[in-house]
Amino acid sequence: MERKSIDHHERRKPSGAAVIRPELTSALYRALFEEWAQTGYTGMSLERVADRAGAGKAAIYRRWPSKLEFACEAIRSVEVMRLGSTDRGSLQADIREYLRATRAVLRHPLVRRIIPDLVAERLRSTELSAMLDGIAVARRQFGHRLLDRAIARNELREDLDRELAIDLLFATLYSRMIVRGKAFKQVDLDRLVIALDAAIKTC
Repeated sequence: MERKSIDHHERRKPSGAAVIRPELTSALYRALFEEWAQTGYTGMSLERVADRAGAGKAAIYRRWPSKLEFACEAIRSVEVMRLGSTDRGSLQADIREYLRATRAVLRHPLVRRIIPDLVAERLRSTELSAMLDGIAVARRQFGHRLLDRAIARNELREDLDRELAIDLLFATLYSRMIVRGKAFKQVDLDRLVIALDAAIKTC
């Protein structure tokens, strides 16, 4: 009987590896973004991030080997840089959905503070280049799918300047909301949809 009790205890004994709790991981992501927005990437302290999340610094290093890996995974974990690829039936409708989703992202107060820091950090160091390249590639892939659908519907020429067209999709919102810090209202979005539709058709 005693031997069985020991065996049962041994089977239930933790292996020594800490359990990675999803809710704590989410809390660490939120804390990272809050710290990042306040201090910038260079000034970000993982100790303060852990304190914000109500955890110890070891909780971070059990998940990510470095601040860079932590930051990259945090960006990938959220919908901040992602867009859907649903066919809305026309170029104008697809542009509208792209702008609506992008505006929703850029209206978030943390995003509006982190994005300029990302751009500035890239000028200071190459540390975040791979992550920023990945974000840019993902967004441009969405743009290419949008253009492909419009070409298939005979709304655009096959030989259009794709790079220029994709640059146009994001430039106005970024300039108004991030560079100038201004609001972008629904009426502004409606006008921009019409303007972009016309502009892209001339690319």
